Parts: sequence; structure tokens; C-alpha cells
Amino acid sequence: MHTQSDKPLSLFSLTWPLFFDFALHFLTAALNTFMISHVSYQGVAALSVGNMVFELSITLFSFVSIGASVVITQYLGAKNKAGARDVVYSAIGFNLGVGVVAAIGVISGASTILYLMNLPEHLLADGKLYLQIVGLCLIPEAMAMCVAGAMRAHGHTQQAMWVTLAMNLITFVGNLLLLYGWFGLPEMGVAGVAISTVIGRLVGMTIMLVLFVRYTGISLNVGAILRPQWKMLKKVFHIGLPAAGENLSWMLQFLVVTSFVGLMGDKALAAQSLYFQICMFILLFGLSIGIGNEIIIGHLVGAKQIKAAEAQMYRALKIGLVVTTLVAAFAAMWGDDLVAWFTDETDVLALVGPLFILTLFMEPGRTFNLVVINALRASGDAKFPFFVGVLSMWCVAVSGAYYLGVHLEYGLLGIWAALALDEWLRGLAMLWRWRSGRWQSKSLVLESA
Repeated sequence: MHTQSDKPLSLFSLTWPLFFDFALHFLTAALNTFMISHVSYQGVAALSVGNMVFELSITLFSFVSIGASVVITQYLGAKNKAGARDVVYSAIGFNLGVGVVAAIGVISGASTILYLMNLPEHLLADGKLYLQIVGLCLIPEAMAMCVAGAMRAHGHTQQAMWVTLAMNLITFVGNLLLLYGWFGLPEMGVAGVAISTVIGRLVGMTIMLVLFVRYTGISLNVGAILRPQWKMLKKVFHIGLPAAGENLSWMLQFLVVTSFVGLMGDKALAAQSLYFQICMFILLFGLSIGIGNEIIIGHLVGAKQIKAAEAQMYRALKIGLVVTTLVAAFAAMWGDDLVAWFTDETDVLALVGPLFILTLFMEPGRTFNLVVINALRASGDAKFPFFVGVLSMWCVAVSGAYYLGVHLEYGLLGIWAALALDEWLRGLAMLWRWRSGRWQSKSLVLESA
């Protein structure tokens, strides 16, 4: 199996750049927050609300990039480079339109958005300025997500990683200049962070486009981009809409579960927040393996190498389980020490401690989800994970979290036990679906209208 450049795809060569790429994306918001915290805690509050709006927009853009990536891998596996190119043009064109609408909505409605999110009145001016400036980069961000997804589908995960690193460096240097006022420049506060972020994204998108043309050989046909093909978009939506729906459902159910934690007080909320950040880092390992495996399986399914795709999924699942279990074991042994770097509040540390033991049970279950769901999606089987995911999240995770955590008063441990049970139930359901072989009939999505 080969990429367009005729180089063999291997799970490791795809996965390690994905890990660093995703880690750098997580760090972008953390970097801005950390730097502005040295200037003003009010700035941190304004920034956090603005970032929530930005992240919601990114979720909106992601369904096209996820769907396009899968369809492109199948076309490449089928040696249909023209089809892959048409998907790239259609995905970029559609997301460009969505990005323009989102940018106009955020810039013109910044005051209303912040009012609805209950931002304190004395922070409204900073929050509005940040949101309006950052809203400008929603357009390049929408395009860049599709281009990055297409580049990964071609097997070039390393190039996307370098672009993310460049964006972070530009944002960091911009913050030094415009936030701290280095070299005699004005200290611009929240506006300086926003300008640094926009410049970083614009430069990043430009580099991404240059690398995409160079490594894939697909030139950017403006006419084709501005006239997306409905036939191609239909295939993209077939994969992307259920994937985005599943992600959105997870975000909403976690908000509800967090509201249960809020009933337990500020120390429980602080403990959950710190524990969740470490969980997100552990998740990166399974996520990277899952996306790398998705690229390989998409190529194999497009080439109609079903047996090879089946073997590849089991191989990736074994690797994912071993890696995640090792990282979870590390967290179980030293998680308390990690949290102690951030707080010396003994009640918070006492609440977090038992959760790291639970991590040993939860994270392997989450890996089942990340690896098997992405494999199903790569084959074209996207609706089953969506329906099962929504059912389990709301019937098991949310209901179980309330029953165990609030009703039986097991607190945080009860809440996270319900979340762990949800991960395992969904993961085992996905494995059953894969073993049933029903996904093989879904792999003909490319031959549909």
C-alpha cells in the first residue's frame, strides 16, 4: 500500500507526528492563557469565554474535514487521484463558505454572544475586542482544517505537525511583542493575544497550502474550489455529519455531567478540571493511533483489500491498548504528584487520588472507542457509531453519573465510574460491529451517487 508519492504507509510513521500535532493544538490555548495570566486575571476570564466560542466554531468546521479525509483515503486506495482532487476542492469550497458565515456572525454578534454567556460587565470590552479580532481567523481556520485533513489522508502527517509548531511559535513571539511590549511596542493586553493568534493562523494556513501543493501535486484551482460538487459533498457528509454529531453529543453530555460535579462544590470542580486535563493528555496516545489507523484502513478499503483492513484494525487495537495501559499505569502511580504541581489544596488532592486508580480501567475502554470507531468510519460505516454513541452517552454516562455520583453520593468517583462504563460499553459495541463484518458493505460509499 502506497501514498500518492508511492511511499509505504506505516502506523508508526503516521502516528508520532499526529501525536505532536494534536498536543501542540491543545497547547495553543494553554499558551495564550498562561502568558496573559502574568498580566491580568481579568484577561484570563475574557480569553476563556472567547476561546469557548472559537472552539465551538472549530467543531462546526470539523465535520467536513473528517468526512473529506475518509473519502480521500478511499479514492487514493482505489487509485482514483482525480476523485481525491475533486473531494479536496469541494471540501475547501464548502468550509470556506461556512467560515465566512461564522466569521461574520461572531464579529457582528460579539456583544450578544458575550452577554448570553454571562461575561461580567467590566470584562465585556476586552471580551468583545478579543472575539472580533479572533473571529477574523475563522475563515483561514476553516480552510486550513480541510487542507490539513487532506494532507494527512495522503500520508503526510509530519508536514501538518510542522505547520502547527510554526503557528505556536509565531503566536508565542507575537505575545512577547504585543502582550508584554518588548522592543518598545505597546502592551496591548487581550487585543495583543488576539492579533498574535490571527497572524499565527494566517501564516500557518499559507505554509499549509504551499506544502499541500508541493507534496500532493494537487494545484489549487480557485474556480473548482468556489464551485463545490454536490456529488462529492454528499459522500463527505455521509461520514462527517455522524462523526460531528457524536463529538457534539459527547461535549454536551460532559457539560451536563460537569453540572452534577458543580453540585458537589468548588473543590470537586477543581479536582475534576485538573484530572480532566491529564486524561486529555492520555487520550492523545489513543487518538493518534486511531487517526493513523483510519488513514491506512481508508486506503485499504478503497483498494478493496478487506482482509488486510481487518488485520490492520486488530493490530492497531493491540498496540493502542498496550500503549494506553502503560500511560494509564504511569498516571495511576504518579498522578497525585502531577496534580500537586498545580495545587497544594489537600482536599482537592484527596478527591483526585482515587480517580487515577479508575484511569487504569477507563482508558483502555476509551482506546477501544478511538481505534475501532475510526476504523468503522474509514470503511464508510459512520451511522452505527453515532446512534450507539448517543444512546450510551445519555442513558449510561449521564444517567449513571447522576445515580452513582449524586443519588448514591459516591461523588467524583461515582461520576467517573459511569463515564468509564460508557466508554467500555461503546467500545465493545464497536468491536462487535467490526467482528460482524457489516462494515464491509458500507465500504461502497464511493460507488454511491
